Amino acid sequence: MIRMDKKSDTVIVVLHEIYGINQHIQHMCKLLSDQGYDVICPDLLGRGTPFDYSQEEAAYLNFVENVGFAHASSQIKSLLSSIRDRYKKICIVGFSVGATIAWLCSEEKGIDGIVGFYGSRIRNYLEMVPQCPTLLFFPQEETSFDVDELISALNNHHNVRVNQYNGQHGFSDPYSSRYHVHSAQKSLNEMLDFFRENGRFHE
Repeated sequence: MIRMDKKSDTVIVVLHEIYGINQHIQHMCKLLSDQGYDVICPDLLGRGTPFDYSQEEAAYLNFVENVGFAHASSQIKSLLSSIRDRYKKICIVGFSVGATIAWLCSEEKGIDGIVGFYGSRIRNYLEMVPQCPTLLFFPQEETSFDVDELISALNNHHNVRVNQYNGQHGFSDPYSSRYHVHSAQKSLNEMLDFFRENGRFHE
């Protein structure tokens, strides 16, 4: 687990991909900490060492067989409950499976904002109705499903804003071969604007 304490009244919970807490996630935690937020990034895999990108298939199987969305979202809900009294604002940002886990927590009370990058499995949980502002980013193309169809369905959801960028799944990750500089910069700026809007406590 990563914890970065800035004595902020706002915490951002970072949810990693199937690979675990790798360089990209560490980079994201530091970026948010540098903005003045407290940051918590739980290790949902419980294995310490992250998977390498070349181990994508093994990482996916490990997540499906040993973690799963139900267990992971239950873990995050417990974490949220344990920190709720400490913070005035709680936000979540998730990447890939982390974005879907964030989506599964979106009906919980006490969350002030959710950002999700390429949460492709959100398509399996469209019955969820977020109770907080939710910003989702998707690439132009996904190999396993029709992105436009999913976005069309999500646009009917209250509290949900969806943005689509050039590139593939993983476009915001500077350590990935799928990194798309322009899309990454635009989406990260939008994420930071979103947290400034929804993650600041106003007396």
